[in-house]
Amino acid sequence: MTAHIDKGALRSSLQRLREAAFDADVAGVMKRTVDAVHGVFGYGGAGVMFITESGYLSYVAASDEAGRQLEEAQASAGQGPCYESYVYARAVVSSDVHADSRWPELRTRLSAQVRAVAGTPILLGGSPAGTLNVYRDEPVEWDRSDVNALTAYSRLIAEVLAAALAVQEHGIVADQLQYALDYRVVIERAVGYLMGTHHLDAVTAFDVLRRRARDSRRRVADVATEILGGSTGPAGDDRVGDLAPRT
Repeated sequence: MTAHIDKGALRSSLQRLREAAFDADVAGVMKRTVDAVHGVFGYGGAGVMFITESGYLSYVAASDEAGRQLEEAQASAGQGPCYESYVYARAVVSSDVHADSRWPELRTRLSAQVRAVAGTPILLGGSPAGTLNVYRDEPVEWDRSDVNALTAYSRLIAEVLAAALAVQEHGIVADQLQYALDYRVVIERAVGYLMGTHHLDAVTAFDVLRRRARDSRRRVADVATEILGGSTGPAGDDRVGDLAPRT
């Protein structure tokens, strides 16, 4: 089966959501957004995740229980299309996660109800703060219209959250977003440094940061700053040697 998005339905749905984009209840807007993705385009479900201080993507809103479980499974496994979408700042899709060899640990944590999965980054200032994720309960080949629709929704979510920060909206969603916005540059620099120093791909380098933050009970941004030697530049190899991935 091939997924496809109706452009007219997309424009209409986005316009309705944009009209409500400045609601003070940011979490409520997120919930309406994932419900719209779910309802308008016939996906099995949708969800929104944001990066936490420990470097994990944490779900903020989900349209249904299977969508919530998908997000929690990726957070627990530390892998999946949504994680890669965040790290690489681009859309990542899988026609069937149960047959996808890229994320073996994720496959063991998902129910049979979740098959095709797609994730797109939520970008603020050109850098990812989280992801918008959708799934279907049968294998599908995602087409360009699906990716374009998800990207449009991701941009709308970014608009909503940027507006919330502009009026100093408080709450779990806004605080989580503010953290991602404040520290995205140092985290990206540290990921790049680890990639070059240890010849890692971006996902593995990010996992190194996250694991060290977890093991030392610190924020991932603090670990990133340490790797970079404070604010002045990269640390010496003796500062980062213990961060190399385990084999």
